[in-house]
Amino acid sequence: MKKLSELYPGVSQDALIKSIKINSKECKEGDLFVCTMGVTADRHDFIDDAIKHGASAIVVSRDVNETRVPVVKVPDTNRELPYLCQKFYDYPDHDLKILGITGTDGKTSTATIMQTLIGSDVCGYIGTNGRGCAKFTGDNPNTTPDTDLLYAYFREFLDCGCKYVAMEASSEAFYRNRLNTFQFDLSVYTNITSEHLNIHGTFENYVECKLQLFKQTKKDGYCVLNMDDPYYERVREACNGKVVTYGKGDTADLQIVDYKVYPTHTLIHYKYKGEVIEIDSPLLGDFNVYNLAAGLLATLCVGIPLEQAVSRIPNIKVNGRLDLLSTNTPYYVMVDYAHTPNGITKLLNFVHTLDINRSIVVIGQAGERDYIKRPQVGEVVVKNATHAIFTYEDPRSEDPEVICQDIIKTIKDTYHNYEIVIDRREAIQKAIDMAEEKDMVLILGKGNETYQKLKTETIYFNDEEEAYQAVANRKMREGVLN
Repeated sequence: MKKLSELYPGVSQDALIKSIKINSKECKEGDLFVCTMGVTADRHDFIDDAIKHGASAIVVSRDVNETRVPVVKVPDTNRELPYLCQKFYDYPDHDLKILGITGTDGKTSTATIMQTLIGSDVCGYIGTNGRGCAKFTGDNPNTTPDTDLLYAYFREFLDCGCKYVAMEASSEAFYRNRLNTFQFDLSVYTNITSEHLNIHGTFENYVECKLQLFKQTKKDGYCVLNMDDPYYERVREACNGKVVTYGKGDTADLQIVDYKVYPTHTLIHYKYKGEVIEIDSPLLGDFNVYNLAAGLLATLCVGIPLEQAVSRIPNIKVNGRLDLLSTNTPYYVMVDYAHTPNGITKLLNFVHTLDINRSIVVIGQAGERDYIKRPQVGEVVVKNATHAIFTYEDPRSEDPEVICQDIIKTIKDTYHNYEIVIDRREAIQKAIDMAEEKDMVLILGKGNETYQKLKTETIYFNDEEEAYQAVANRKMREGVLN
């Protein structure tokens, strides 16, 4: 806690500040409400709501007629927010080693791998799967939260004894200027494919936002790059820190020599400093060979001994990624977060290397998001899966039927191995009911997330729980006791 006068010397009215908020609905007694400009809203319009919820003072960038609580006026609340949060939380970003991971695919897996190999007792995680360390876990509103939350999380990690934080650094976060004040001790690049064009407008803009992570890496820090990605050279040019690489080429600092993917594990040979390392990884798929290479190399760069890092590889578990459910059925059910054309293609290609018969995919596409991607997803699914069931997925203000029609736009006249079931619960049940012996049901797009954003509300919804319930429903109908 701090007094308002500690943050803004010379204020005419003082107040005790317990936290900083930019969402009026999240304000509580003692909070300082900062009226930033959002994507679609001016938070100056929510001052009454913030005060009603308990805000003790407000920061504005234009004149407001407010006398109930102290008011501080600054030139630009958006630019002010990160510096204010730094000061309020006692500069936690200066005391943590900040490890940023960016890319179209693999951010969550790579960040989780890094936290596991470094040790969750000293390394926090922030990303799509929430936030946490050995002492606690919590939720996130999005992959890379707003600055007020990030600084609060950093302070939370420090108070728990953490020295590092592995965080997913999304392109949208750079676009929204959430990370302007950060200098990263290490940055990781997984890959770049087309994504989020609804936000960035063009692919070039999207790439530029990705590159910002490497421009904001400290000169004495490390940039860990995937040599095998087509945009490797472009990313390398943007790097401010020391470049280290992973990939199949013999010039990579961590070379992927060979690997064999089995149904339950992956046997990998990496080469590092002339030594071949044999790894028995619990992660499946060739894409996870790369994610593990990135995470392992990053871990070595921050000073963790090789033997210690390798010994922790069996402990890696990435929630919501390749989660094969324990259904005790003759068919298989897997939940995964894959939602990009590239990610879906790689996942389906991997699944068909397993001893399965048909693949049945349940998937949708988010409302108010990348419209260009929708038909691309439709194509990769019907081309690589036996059968597809298209359904809603966070439709927000859009009509789910319209979204599904966008998905099938380029396939409806040439492919017939799909159907539309708008209700996601019904779609999951239908996929489970269709499954025969050794078929694989894949429920994609949300991983272990616990919500669906509908037109007028956000509801609780978890794909894994729905899948288990659908299996139980089928067993009950068929008279199966277990």
